[in-house]
Amino acid sequence: MTGRDIPEEYLTGYADILAETTATGRRLTRDELDSRRALGERAAEAGFGLRALVGAHLAAARAHWPAGAGDSTLAAVEQTVDAFAEGYERAQLLAVRQEEAVRREFIDDLLHGRSDLGLLAERAERFGLRLSHAHAVAVAQGATGYDEGDAVPRDVERALFTRFGDRSILVTTKDGRLVCIAPGDQEDVLTFFAKQAHAATDGGRVAVGRSQPGPGGVVHSYEEALNALGLADRLGFDAPVLYTADLLVYPVLTRDRQAMADLVANTLGPLRSARGGPEPLLDTLVAYFDSGCVAAEAARRLSLSVRALTYRLERIHKLTGSNPADPVHRYTLQTAVIGARLLDWPDKDL
Repeated sequence: MTGRDIPEEYLTGYADILAETTATGRRLTRDELDSRRALGERAAEAGFGLRALVGAHLAAARAHWPAGAGDSTLAAVEQTVDAFAEGYERAQLLAVRQEEAVRREFIDDLLHGRSDLGLLAERAERFGLRLSHAHAVAVAQGATGYDEGDAVPRDVERALFTRFGDRSILVTTKDGRLVCIAPGDQEDVLTFFAKQAHAATDGGRVAVGRSQPGPGGVVHSYEEALNALGLADRLGFDAPVLYTADLLVYPVLTRDRQAMADLVANTLGPLRSARGGPEPLLDTLVAYFDSGCVAAEAARRLSLSVRALTYRLERIHKLTGSNPADPVHRYTLQTAVIGARLLDWPDKDL
């Protein structure tokens, strides 16, 4: 749109201002400046471009250039355009903030499942999501929290859109974490997000939920990813990227919390009587099982001699009645150790 296409209503009073300031040599009054700002706001709300609006003011200045015009007239043009642009930018900033508020409200409703699913699906189309399709969610957690306007989320989002373009991808933040929502059949998007987010957060961990169908699929996949991050913290996983499809055994183990608590108490409870408490022996079992029941590797991880590790395993056998080296006992002990880590035993009572 050119300056000649701008309606005259956005130039109302402009010619009179030029004539008056040329005749008196004065600057624009406060009321005149406020009127220019108001016109700038209205022009922004109407969707006109600032470049075309400035062009219209310059064209109008030429058309209504007063006789005897000088520096005072040029100053009036400058003041008029500056006030008009100020109002225009103020309206644009307000529109951006309103859009951000709408986007934030939608994201909160989407990830918490608080809104009517039918209405949520309608709102989602505005942001490029079709909730009737399956979606998967990846969540990245760094050492610090991030807001949506921070450099890290913007950099990750830019990398994704540069690589994939418009693929119905939504990148945002929630509770300080980076979140990526993508169609469930586009695993390459979430894999790329995981790589970018891990690097951008200086080695943060990323969890990827499974593809879930329907309007409620996003919140289900999001909750899976959050649970995976929680598991990683409790169980000490060191993998940078976790896929919830690989961790399904853990929700199964904790589905009956009371049964798991009974297993931990009955199997590992006797370790409380050990000198120094149960923690050193529990750490020994963790290292032993994590190393594939290889005593030398477990000893290295614990900075112990193999002889010292063997002594600890024998002590565990004596206290619990279960031999970690015996395949018959090993499964029960290992399951109890996983349960202890999931339930934060012995720090918390069962």
